[in-house]
Amino acid sequence: MSSTYGSLFRISTFGESHGPGIGVVIDGCPAGLPFDTEFIQHELDRRKPGQSRITTQRREADEFEVLSGVFEGKTQGTPLALLIRNTDQRSKDYGHIAEQFRPSHADYTYQTKYGSRDYRGGGRSSARETAARVAAGAVAKLLLAQQGVQIKAYVSQVGKLKLQKSYQELDLDLAEDNAVRCPDPETAEQMFQYIDETRKRGDSIGGIVDCVVMGVPAGWGEPVFDKLHAELGKAMLSINAVKGFEYGSGFAGAERYGSEHNDEFYMDANGNVRTRTNHSGGIQGGISNGEDIYFRTAFKPVATIMQDQDSVDVHGQPVTVSGKGRHDPCVVPRAVPIVEAMAALVLVDMFLRNKASQV
Repeated sequence: MSSTYGSLFRISTFGESHGPGIGVVIDGCPAGLPFDTEFIQHELDRRKPGQSRITTQRREADEFEVLSGVFEGKTQGTPLALLIRNTDQRSKDYGHIAEQFRPSHADYTYQTKYGSRDYRGGGRSSARETAARVAAGAVAKLLLAQQGVQIKAYVSQVGKLKLQKSYQELDLDLAEDNAVRCPDPETAEQMFQYIDETRKRGDSIGGIVDCVVMGVPAGWGEPVFDKLHAELGKAMLSINAVKGFEYGSGFAGAERYGSEHNDEFYMDANGNVRTRTNHSGGIQGGISNGEDIYFRTAFKPVATIMQDQDSVDVHGQPVTVSGKGRHDPCVVPRAVPIVEAMAALVLVDMFLRNKASQV
């Protein structure tokens, strides 16, 4: 099982949804980084369950403990280990599916690959694992902030309800002012009601998270196989429930002529090379060009729904799977900090690799 990500800034996550806890070991974090515990906890609080009635009602404080790698408030350059204890497991909620394969879950594939599985909340396949990623991503954000890099994600779509404004037209800071994490208050309220109505029907709905990265200088990225957009794509597609990724003009770019799509260069008043448009999404040839990096990540509807569904059990016999437990009717509001965290992990690794590639 691959539980490690990164080249120079490497993370390894561990733990299961209903085990004693989850956590992450970060190897390659430079020494001397001020370790801002309040910021890291704030990032975890953005992802934690129980935030509103449109999220799972599992109650986890998600308070982290530092096991190693920090002394007198600064990183030491040694492995940094963070632990988050599970405190609100209800494993009995999953006893009925011990031998059943839930539709669109990882039950069947894990059972087939490993010969057994932890059926309590999905075990290792649970989105609970992403809390460890957010903790690691927060450390990466601290390092990136020293380079003037900002990462801001927000919900742009829930089901067929779409935000009709581009990120340049929005105050992205407003995304944190509502439960949906959409920076347009009117659209956010419509999305909230849409998700809540879906929850009351015992169903779930998907959505899209947009992300903008500002302040990345030209030159980050490692062609040919570790292109910046390729690594971002891999990172986003590794998140639970993600079904699609596009950057820049994305699939819509396939409909344009080259004369419409090309980003022309010019020299600005400060002597910097810039582009007049940004259909490239801040990345050309797999390397950042100094413009904003922007991409979109699509999430499927949460697989667990409070409705009966047909399936089979481990013996191949037909069964009816009944939805129980505590689950998000729509994952995208809580996915926003996860998307940011994975983007930060990609970018901090590219930053360090870029430094290592120059004399």
